[in-house]
Amino acid sequence: MIKVITFDLDDTLWDVRPALIKAEQAQNDWLRKHYPQALEGIDQAGLNQRKRTLLKQQPELIHHISRFRQTFLEHLLLEAGIPPAEAVEAAMGAFQAFIARRHDVALFEHAEPVLQTLSARYLIGALTNGNAAVDKTPLGRYFNFALKAEDVGAAKPETALFEAALAHAKAEPSALVHIGDSHDHDIVGAHRAGVHSIWLRSGDEPSDIASATIRCLSELPSLIDSLDQ
Repeated sequence: MIKVITFDLDDTLWDVRPALIKAEQAQNDWLRKHYPQALEGIDQAGLNQRKRTLLKQQPELIHHISRFRQTFLEHLLLEAGIPPAEAVEAAMGAFQAFIARRHDVALFEHAEPVLQTLSARYLIGALTNGNAAVDKTPLGRYFNFALKAEDVGAAKPETALFEAALAHAKAEPSALVHIGDSHDHDIVGAHRAGVHSIWLRSGDEPSDIASATIRCLSELPSLIDSLDQ
């Protein structure tokens, strides 16, 4: 029997792009107000190149999204001539401006009613490779737990997030079903961990490993009923 349902967050329960655009804007507005020299003469392409360079230098940050952004901001400030101790504090200020808008998400149409229905019967968890905190969104009330890749030091499709969810819920793999939009991350990861998976897909691509596929979150309650037999 299904006991636990876990969800990916970004692009599964909401469209992440508008939130990221607003968050980046808030971060850059904070920098322009307090440390305008940090962005002087640098366009978006230049910022993206600096991020890629940082990941090459410190690849371990790929699973620590928040630390990566703060480190990137610190390097940007240091490059602008800000003293090291001040750069650390300033990077935190810019990051706080970012994360405050990161959770200003536009929910998919059926996300809340589906979660309301499912949370009455199952434990609900969030498993994300990103740094969104679901408890800071309008959906937080429906979740019993939330885990990020940076909490376990590994991102989907590695199995650590799924194993942590099973340990938290004290459940066997057969009792958990995971829903996500990324086949490479969510569905492959769930398959490796031996748990059920439902792929929220946008195209017509088939999957040989997903337990089921859906095109809309509204399909979930009846589909999970069929799995929970």
